[in-house]
Amino acid sequence: MARKQSIMSEQLKEEIAKELGFYDVVEREGWGGIKARDAGNMVKRAIEMANRSLGEDDRKP
Repeated sequence: MARKQSIMSEQLKEEIAKELGFYDVVEREGWGGIKARDAGNMVKRAIEMANRSLGEDDRKP
């Protein structure tokens, strides 16, 4: 079965992984090497970023 295309860009995933402190694992082992908790925290952070972005757009006239 073919894998679904990622919703997050590679650049965004790398930025969040660096921010959360596990990018070294990604460099050594690839995305499959990160812990499930780290993946969950990454998704949570991406959602927070998206919500903040949408909130900023809602406040503009």
